[in-house]
Amino acid sequence: MLLIRCPWCGPRDEIEFRYGGQAHIAYPADPDALSDADWADFLFMRDNPRGPFRERWYHVHGCRRWFNAVRDTSTHRFVATYRIDEEPV
Repeated sequence: MLLIRCPWCGPRDEIEFRYGGQAHIAYPADPDALSDADWADFLFMRDNPRGPFRERWYHVHGCRRWFNAVRDTSTHRFVATYRIDEEPV
């Protein structure tokens, strides 16, 4: 079982959390101007690197807050976690 460090609650079992996708994706400035293809790109096309990757996580069975994490996708090891209002590590 993975141990994930919540920035507010500390280390907890992975079953307390839900994955929220890639972190630091900006919402489109003018969503009405996007074509269907542009919307599909925004909603579904994400990076898929091997190695460190910035992700969003939700502590559903704890403080119920969103936070960001840097996780190595090749080992699943969490490198760092930080609050949404903090600078990326």
